[in-house]
Amino acid sequence: MNKIIKMRRSVFAGMAAVMAISMSPSLVLGQTFPAKPIRLVVSQNPGGTTDATARAFADYFSHKFGVPVTVENRPGAGGMIAAENVAHATPDGYTLFVGLHSQLAQAPVLFKKPLIDPDRDLVPVAAVTAGGLPTVVRNTLAVNNAQELVALSLKQSINAGNYSVGSGWQLLLSQLTKETGGQFVVVSYKGTPPMLTDLVGGQTDVATGSVISLAPFMQRDALRAIAVISDRRSTKYPDVPTWAEQGFTSPAFTKLLEYNMLLAPAGTPEAVLVILSAAAAEAGKQSPKMVTLLDTIGSDEPVLVNEPLRKMISEVWPVYRTLTTELKLTPE
Repeated sequence: MNKIIKMRRSVFAGMAAVMAISMSPSLVLGQTFPAKPIRLVVSQNPGGTTDATARAFADYFSHKFGVPVTVENRPGAGGMIAAENVAHATPDGYTLFVGLHSQLAQAPVLFKKPLIDPDRDLVPVAAVTAGGLPTVVRNTLAVNNAQELVALSLKQSINAGNYSVGSGWQLLLSQLTKETGGQFVVVSYKGTPPMLTDLVGGQTDVATGSVISLAPFMQRDALRAIAVISDRRSTKYPDVPTWAEQGFTSPAFTKLLEYNMLLAPAGTPEAVLVILSAAAAEAGKQSPKMVTLLDTIGSDEPVLVNEPLRKMISEVWPVYRTLTTELKLTPE
């Protein structure tokens, strides 16, 4: 009889444990997620790879999950306006951030009082490469390569358009000035489209942008590529040498590749993060829009999630922060 009673108690205890686990908020949310619309808050204006990445994720998530997924562009403050909006949202996976990873890497050392702490307030979900970024000049500037750009900067000031405060491009310009003594005046914009509009219009002289954002201007010869920021040539512009091939070999010219990142508020249940990461990785293989985007920019990388994502952050973010500190970079 005692054995039977003990067995019953053991069974009931096991059932209670299972019920407790199955009723835990995190697991329950994971089992039902998503059950309502998802909002993607983007740190850049429409146009360019950041917006295109967000809309590719939105399209795939909507079809996969069967819920509406909206994209809300909220540029400004080096990406921190959008990041703050997401960081302060309910951590349930229904409000997500899409922005340049350089903005997040820069914030703690670029701003005296950043609106959020990206390391503490947001959780990485996925990253999509922006590809090698071509450096371009307006077609009326008598420059055909990086060396000629530097030579001209020693004679006159060069106005350099910058798509985001604290970007890898801005770091490169600061390093270029340090190494050569050239005169580069950084003009920062809220995103790539207005930057390129002023470049084509002659208000600025040189800029860097994604292949997808530059394509329309390159096709009509309004801009001319003189270098590529990458450790290898772009498959879309194979005849354009990298900065390193032209004699500029420090990390600012070779290591500051750009990624568009998908992040959730800190505290988002692990079960939800697993679902979102898996869907983001799938998008890189199954979403026509994402596949087209990766092909357009000449990417040879998949969508980064889990360990590859953590590895990229651990290797690249310290470079951004170290260079920012060394070069005493400040917001314009």
